[in-house]
Order: sequence, then structure tokens, then C-alpha cells
Amino acid sequence: MNKVLLFNPRSARTKPRIPNSILSVAAVIEGFYEYAIVDGNLETDPWTKINSYLATGEFKFFGCTCMPGPQLRQAIPISKQIREQYPEVRIIWGGYFPSNQPKVVLHSGFVDFIVNGPGEKCFPALLKALETGDNWTTIPNLIYKGEQGIVKTGKDELYDQDALPSLPYETLNNFYPLKRYLGKTYLGTRTIAYHSSMGCPFKCSFCAVVPIYNARWRGKSAQLIYEDIKYLKDQHGGNAIEFHDNNFFVSEKRTVEFSKLIQPENMIWWGEGRIDTIDKYSDKSLEIMRESGCKMIFFGAETGNDEILAKMDKGGTQSSAQIRAFAGRMAKFDIIPEYSFVLGTPADTPEQVMKQIDQDIAFIKEIKSINPKTEIIIYLYSPVPTEGSDLYKKVLESGFHFPEKLEDWISPHWENFDLRKNPLTPWLTPEMIDKIKDFETVLNSYYPTVSDIRLSAFKRGIMRSLSAVRYKTGLYWKPYELKVLQLLWKYRQPEIEGF
Repeated sequence: MNKVLLFNPRSARTKPRIPNSILSVAAVIEGFYEYAIVDGNLETDPWTKINSYLATGEFKFFGCTCMPGPQLRQAIPISKQIREQYPEVRIIWGGYFPSNQPKVVLHSGFVDFIVNGPGEKCFPALLKALETGDNWTTIPNLIYKGEQGIVKTGKDELYDQDALPSLPYETLNNFYPLKRYLGKTYLGTRTIAYHSSMGCPFKCSFCAVVPIYNARWRGKSAQLIYEDIKYLKDQHGGNAIEFHDNNFFVSEKRTVEFSKLIQPENMIWWGEGRIDTIDKYSDKSLEIMRESGCKMIFFGAETGNDEILAKMDKGGTQSSAQIRAFAGRMAKFDIIPEYSFVLGTPADTPEQVMKQIDQDIAFIKEIKSINPKTEIIIYLYSPVPTEGSDLYKKVLESGFHFPEKLEDWISPHWENFDLRKNPLTPWLTPEMIDKIKDFETVLNSYYPTVSDIRLSAFKRGIMRSLSAVRYKTGLYWKPYELKVLQLLWKYRQPEIEGF
């Protein structure tokens, strides 16, 4: 038999989320191929489970989703072991990492194909071609190694999300109790992870989504989103929602319609959006969103420097003035803006890099003075291979390059690179990195994230008191006393661990 084994590598130490990427391809092969799901987040030793399936000789295809960072730690060695022990099994990867790094993945010798973007049509078409011996070179959204090198087939349209089959939640429940995916978070005691759209209509030069979707977006209707959420609430007890879309709020009409539908369910929800998009929403729309349970929204503020914002090619109209004003506007509606900043972008001289870091630190403090409830997330600039962008050209000129061997991506420093915590970039000196991280420690102590539900009011008070002088005077250097407390109390950073 030609069964399919679908693998979701571990992505977090705690609080596993519903594996939506695996379920999306499972949905389109349901009824055509028998399949099994292995989730590395819920297995102590996923290889043992995977090996038990492959040893039956019934599984001919291995599909693995792979984001940059922690998922590589399981995806790479397990795929390599499959190739060594079961060479007849075809190994297919999908996700942001292989789509953005196809050469290093395919040259490894243990990945046969990459699904480049949405796999709802590509994946089953590829399975059929491999089964029948048909030509796969015309299948869209596919990357493979040909006689002349790496081959990328054409991009397919973004599919009508309402026309796609529903995710097979009950099939997943047969492999792993779905209630194990509905964890306790800042939003609720049983939080649903949901994906309602594909892509993003903007072309930020630092974003891994851009090379895959090329400024395209398509969303599921508000009615179908509501029906899915309602099902997960009624059948499995979900009481809060994390929307993991790259940009949930593209359509004000869709957002408002969903907000009206979900309001009677009394569910708290969170999503990702753009400042310049939601700032165009009417006050009435924002009121409806908040009344429906929208408690926090993640925004890429990036920097307070308008020149760098232009280089980032975010599109739209976002500016430092708008970032400031929008933080104040969100306070009026009691919606917490979660601003992420990217510090350490490349510049012509080290002095310019350091100056920009200092300016962004000052800008972050200004935002907190405007709206103290604003959540701040700090990333170190990590290059994304967006060809043609000014930022990436400057990155290449600096001598930076990605690993040339797939296994090198799971070394500790490169794994942290993918989490934007260890940049490995030539233009950032140890002094610059220390300044950013020391400020982050002081900031997180003076304004601890509300999303750390384990941190008591007493602990928050101690951290704020101990960090007050440092925060107010700018003495961020070597805050060892604060680092000890954060380590002792296992301070949670949402940019690494989620809520």
C-alpha cells in the first residue's frame, strides 16, 4: 500500500498548537490515501513512532512541515534516518524553511521534493505522479533537483479558502486527543490555534512570507471561520482563539463580520495585523472588535526611523508618527498593541548601526510613555533571502552567508539565529548585541509582559522596583540582578514561546 506519513516536528517546549499546516494537506488526501500523523510536540521520541509505521512497509511517502528554528532539530535527523533505513520512501518537505532555502535542503540528499507555498493541490498531484510514474514537472508550487540544478515550477493561484475541504479535526483526534492542543494561555484556559487566510498583500524586505506569496492574500469567509471556531468550542471546549495568519486584518469588512458572529460566544481572541491597515478602520469597527473579545493584536512596528522603514519596503503608509499615534488610539479601545521591533539593521558604518540602536531604544521608551500597556517584542535583525531588496544587498556586501550544509542549521547558534536572538551578522559587534539584550532585560523587568500568566503580582512588583533606576536613567549595562530573577522565575518571552 502507498500510505502517507505526515510529521509535525516539535516547535515549542510547551503548549502544543493544532498542527494546521499538516491538517491542510491531510484534508485534501482524505479519502484518497490512508495516512497517519506523528506530532513531535506530543511524542517523547517521535522517531520510535515514525519507525514503527515505516517498518510495516505500507508507507511510501513522508511529508514533513518545517519552519525555521526548533522544528529543524527533529526534521533534519529524522529525514536523514529515513533515507538511510528506508531509501524507497519519498521525502517531501513543506513550510517556510525549505521554500526559502531550497538549495541546501535538496542538496542534502535526503529530501526529494519541496512544496513551495500552498500544498492543497500540489501535494496530492505529486503523490499521484509518483505513484503512476507521470511527469511532475508541470505541477505548480513544486521545487526539486533536476539534471541542470534546482528547478522551481510556476506559482499557482491562491486558492478560494472557502472551497477547500474542512480540516480533519476528528482524524487528528484519533491520533492525539484534540484537547491536548487547547492549552492555557493569557487569552483563555483552552486556546484554539487557527489559520484563516494565506499570504500577505505586502512585500516587506525582511519577511520570509514574501518570496513564497509575492504580495498575494486570500482569506476564508467570516461565516466559515465562525463555523470552525464554533465547532471547536462546542465539541472540544475551546474558549479563546489565536489567529496565526500572517495578516488577519487585511479586510475590515471580514473582520467586522467575524467580530459580530463571534461576540455571543464570549471568546477572547488575538491576531496579527499592520498598523497602517488597522489605523484605517473606523472607530465603530474597533469598538465592535473589542466588544467581540479582541484583546491584543500583534503589529510589526519594526523601527522608529522612517528612512529604515522605507528600506524595509513595508509598503503602505506606516511611519514613526503613525506608530506613536496608533499606540495612543488603541488605548482608547482597550485593545493591547503588541509592537515588535527589529534592532540592528545594517548600515554603512558601525557608528551608524549603534546610533540607530540608540534611537530605537529611545523610540520604544517613547511608545511606552504614550501607552504603557503596549507590549514590546525585540528581535535582532536576521537576513531573509529577498532578492533585489536594498537591505539584502547590504547584507551580502557585508560578507554574510547562510550555511551551505543542511545539518549546520541545527547547530545552537544557527537555531537561535532563526529565532532572531543570535544574528551571526558581521556588522553587529558584541557591544551592540549586549546593549540590545541588556535593554531588553531591563524593559521586560520594568514592564513584564501581561502574557506571562505564571508571573504573580508580587514578582512583577519586585522586578519593576529593582529595574526602575536602570530604566529611568538608561543604565542598562550588565543587569545581572534582573537576569537572575528572570531565570529563577522562568520569565516567559512570547516571541520565543508564544502565550
